[in-house]
Amino acid sequence: MMHEPEPALKKAMNLLKELSEDEEFRQQYEARQKFLRDQVSMMEGAREEGLKKGEAESKRKIAMNMLTLGLDQATIIKATGLTPSELVELQQEKE
Repeated sequence: MMHEPEPALKKAMNLLKELSEDEEFRQQYEARQKFLRDQVSMMEGAREEGLKKGEAESKRKIAMNMLTLGLDQATIIKATGLTPSELVELQQEKE
């Protein structure tokens, strides 16, 4: 006795049948899938960029606090990972 396929499996089987029978439908489906993948990729890229900006801002705030405490440049650079030119720029902003 054959069992009725699960609803998700039945839906997938119907989609596969439609894709294999209709070239235009298949192209539309593939275009939609590409669009969805591109959207996910853009969102991931924006998330990564936001994280990097947040990390950079945190480093700058820490460096500013260290400057206020009177720590030397070498220590601040080592602790924050800022470049010497970034630290000079930060010092100029502080003044």
